[in-house]
Amino acid sequence: MTASIDINNVSKHFGGLTVFEGLSLSIPAHEFVVFLGPSGCGKSTLLRMIAGLESVDDGEIRINGERIDDQPPGKRGVAMVFQSYALYPHMTVRDNMAFGLKNIAVERSVIDARIAEAARMLEIGHLLERKPGQLSGGQRQRVAIGRAVVKEPKAFLFDEPLSNLDAALRTRTRIELAQLHQRLKSTMIFVTHDQIEAMTLADRIVVMNNRQIEQIGTPMEIYNRPASRFVAGFVGAPAMNFLPVTIGTDAGVVTVETASGIRMATAIPAAGIAPGAFELGLRSEDVRITAPGSGTADGVVDVVERLGERTLVYVRLADGQQLVGSDSGDSRVSVRDRVGLSFDSTKAHLFDASGRAWHAREVGHG
Repeated sequence: MTASIDINNVSKHFGGLTVFEGLSLSIPAHEFVVFLGPSGCGKSTLLRMIAGLESVDDGEIRINGERIDDQPPGKRGVAMVFQSYALYPHMTVRDNMAFGLKNIAVERSVIDARIAEAARMLEIGHLLERKPGQLSGGQRQRVAIGRAVVKEPKAFLFDEPLSNLDAALRTRTRIELAQLHQRLKSTMIFVTHDQIEAMTLADRIVVMNNRQIEQIGTPMEIYNRPASRFVAGFVGAPAMNFLPVTIGTDAGVVTVETASGIRMATAIPAAGIAPGAFELGLRSEDVRITAPGSGTADGVVDVVERLGERTLVYVRLADGQQLVGSDSGDSRVSVRDRVGLSFDSTKAHLFDASGRAWHAREVGHG
């Protein structure tokens, strides 16, 4: 089973706090959508409104065209997987997975068949007679996912399900979730503050900030054409470099200059960009380490991070600003070395004081 989900002009208030005001979002059937944003941005509240765990003050939520925001959680055809697993400690894994189905009087033979299939899919068959206290964090998370799978829901809702796992288990479980989506072809909504989880899992990412949607797009659309300075700084590791600049024009494109005299012609069309306070944005892979005097700017190395396939180099400019650049995995750069930085002007981004974005990759602005 699968579902399209439509959130239409939804508002939510907690006392005097407005969480959402007139928020709308459409999620097609079969899609894996990630709600991404910092703590307090409203992403978990929105998920809980879809699940029926929070009420909708105004607007409506529809699943497959049917209005469901006035229905109890058990009637919505969705299954939620919680950050805390929410397993019953006194029950075996088998009984935890069966519990919800027993409550709606599903036949025992059907329950057994569904549990067997979910256990096979999630590789937890050998755990069925154990209790949650006998399981690792990763095993408990798979059981929580299995409990959702046996319900055969129209949509799966995941509320930061990987945040309690260590780094290795997070990676493994992330891969398992991607494989589960490929097998089930179900609609899945996944809430996280981790941009790596969002980039690797999502068909589309909904970036949220300050209880508003900042941008909706595929992972690479979000990465390559961030709609705002917030998105540009939040998505990507390390974060995008930002340099205050004054702008000019030359041959129809924007030119930039920093207070320390760094000058560069970008590939950003100048049409429609009014004078004002701007920041130049460059990702670390678009700032290459070169010999001193051979790039766009020079600086002194503060920190070197060797990641194997590449090296991140944190360089202090003459005006005190720090930029992150990239070098090869076998880079010979050391702390306190003087290096050059070569900016790829065709990959530049520009942000005005309001956070609005312009990009070099396409004619026009974001």
